[in-house]
Amino acid sequence: MQTKTENIIKRIVDMLLTVTLLFLMAFQVTGVELHEWIGIGMTALLILHNFLNRRWYKAVFKGRYSPYRIAVTAVNSLLLICFLMTAFSGMAMSAHAVPFMYGLISAMTARSLHLALSYWSFVLMGVHIGLHLRAMTAKLAGKGRIVFYSVLTAAAGAGLWLFIREKIISYMFFTTMFAFLDYDKPGWQIIVRNLLMLLFWALVGFTLGELTRKNKENKISPKALIPLACAAVIGTVLCLAAGGSSSEKSFGSSGLHKAAAVSAEQSSELPDDVSDWLD
Repeated sequence: MQTKTENIIKRIVDMLLTVTLLFLMAFQVTGVELHEWIGIGMTALLILHNFLNRRWYKAVFKGRYSPYRIAVTAVNSLLLICFLMTAFSGMAMSAHAVPFMYGLISAMTARSLHLALSYWSFVLMGVHIGLHLRAMTAKLAGKGRIVFYSVLTAAAGAGLWLFIREKIISYMFFTTMFAFLDYDKPGWQIIVRNLLMLLFWALVGFTLGELTRKNKENKISPKALIPLACAAVIGTVLCLAAGGSSSEKSFGSSGLHKAAAVSAEQSSELPDDVSDWLD
């Protein structure tokens, strides 16, 4: 049995992991050196999180697997793999936090893996949160529950629009080697943007969780698709209203200069052979 203190510690660690992730995805806010140290902090929190949830690992090969348990196990496993590979690839090109790990794999491989897997980790983290959203909101009832999921749906719709506009998919599937970052926006806007995108994937996870659980009548209710469908409509409308503008368009003609600025900033902080490759 878990004690009340253990549960409180778990909630605090979960919250810290989420906040840390939002800042890790805001490279233009933190800069190179702080980004590396936040990454080390994220790794430490991940180790603590898994230690606190060690009972889950002990039960992996025990009991029957319902559709919901299969979904949770699959997402958790993929998330852990992505987190570990993201941390390793980041440390393999570290110039500040753990420079002694630099060069464990080639700079090109490390950079490609780190960019793609950081976004996979981000997406899976959102889905992971969503799968546990029902338990997290169990104390909400009546109008409070309706208001919460209405706000979540609206925010998720905006998050979907941002996810499409920033062309995150191109990073996840290795089709874009450099992230286009906007250094002109205030830091808080970048964090809010990341939060909205995370909430979209949390809604995806919540929907997955509801579709893999059976209701009181021992049936799967299609009503669970309504919030996600509404979010998709909101995201589509925003995309059409904005003309489907991409991250490059949002920078105007300076888009490539923004990407070059990121490369230049990173190359000035890294060893010579990495800088040569970036140039």
